[in-house]
Amino acid sequence: MLSKKTQYAIRALAYLAARYQQGPVLISDIADQKHIPLKFLENILLELKKADLLDSKKGKGGGYFLKIPPQQIPLARVIRVIEGPIALLPCVSLNFYRRCEDCDEVNCSINSVFAEVRDATLAILEHKTLNDIRDEA
Repeated sequence: MLSKKTQYAIRALAYLAARYQQGPVLISDIADQKHIPLKFLENILLELKKADLLDSKKGKGGGYFLKIPPQQIPLARVIRVIEGPIALLPCVSLNFYRRCEDCDEVNCSINSVFAEVRDATLAILEHKTLNDIRDEA
C-alpha cells in the first residue's frame, strides 16, 4: 500500500505535469488545489528536487516545476524516490535487495510468487508516466 506521503507526491507531480513548460507553480497553489498540508508538501517537493525530478525558482514568479518532460518520468521512479522499494519483500527487490534473515531463497515458494508480483507491478509502473496521470485542468 502506498503511504500518504507517496500519494501526495504523485498528486503534486500530476498537477505539475499538467502545467509543464508553463512556468513555476507556487507551492501554496499545489497545496490548495490538491488538498495537501503545506509543510508536508514542502518536504516532499524538496525530496523530489534532490532526486532531480523538480527544479525551483525563487522570488517573484517563482515556484516549482518539472525538470524533465512528464512523459520521461515513470511512476516507478517516483515511488522509489519517496517510498523506496516497490517489491513487497526485500529478498525480491531489484534496487533495494536484502536477504531475509530466516529464509532459504532457493527453496522458498514465497520468494518466487512475490518475484512474479514484483515483475507484474513493474511492468505497469515502469511504462506509465506522469503524463498518463497528469491533471486535466
